[in-house]
Amino acid sequence: MRAHLVQHDVAWEDPAANRRRVGELLASRGLQPGELVVLPEMFATGFSMDAGRTAEPVAGPTHAFCGDLARNHGVHVLAGIATRHDDGLPRNDAVAFDPAGRAVARFTKLHPYTLGNEGEHYTPGDAVVTFEWGGFCVCPLICYDLRFAGTFRAGLDAGADLFVVIANFPASRQAHWHTLLRARAIEYQAYAVGVNRVGNDPNVTYAGGSAVYDPAGTPVLEADDGEGVHTADLDPRAVTDSRDKFPAWREH
Repeated sequence: MRAHLVQHDVAWEDPAANRRRVGELLASRGLQPGELVVLPEMFATGFSMDAGRTAEPVAGPTHAFCGDLARNHGVHVLAGIATRHDDGLPRNDAVAFDPAGRAVARFTKLHPYTLGNEGEHYTPGDAVVTFEWGGFCVCPLICYDLRFAGTFRAGLDAGADLFVVIANFPASRQAHWHTLLRARAIEYQAYAVGVNRVGNDPNVTYAGGSAVYDPAGTPVLEADDGEGVHTADLDPRAVTDSRDKFPAWREH
């Protein structure tokens, strides 16, 4: 199955501009039905702590854009969206849309980034979620969650064989990004996909580096620091073969 990792330069707190840019980047990709498109954490706003202004309702315009993108191309979409829920609290969400444009899974970031005061502005989630895509059981996670191996273990217990981490991961810790993604793939003998942004916000520089590692930790894709869409082929049989031949994943 083919996944498209959208690594764009996020315009600060400008959802309309970011939705338009994502559309432009994908317009020439020749998306095929059933493929997966992945957008970074808070792709429409950047990693803004002005959650009262930037978070949108579940039925808001960024959700509608992602649903339309999925439906118009017949693809699955996983996107990071700052969302206000029925209780009024903003959350840092990863939302999966099916080819009919329906939101089929919603994950709220479990570990707000403490050093960036994220926990003062966004309420954390309380559980992992999964959704089905192309023979995979996909577990979406968000940025700082990458540092917590137990979260991946919970995903494994839920049946995950493909972890997708969407992020605004800073350039200053780019080596950590690749090392941790690769380690999670090896630990749980699963694909680890990371989708990061590029460019700058008022506080941080981002170096992209979106990547895919197979269940042996072998790089399938390692992107540079430029804006673009990076495409990789993933095979569910690689997970099955790895786990059957060397079932260390059962020991974690």
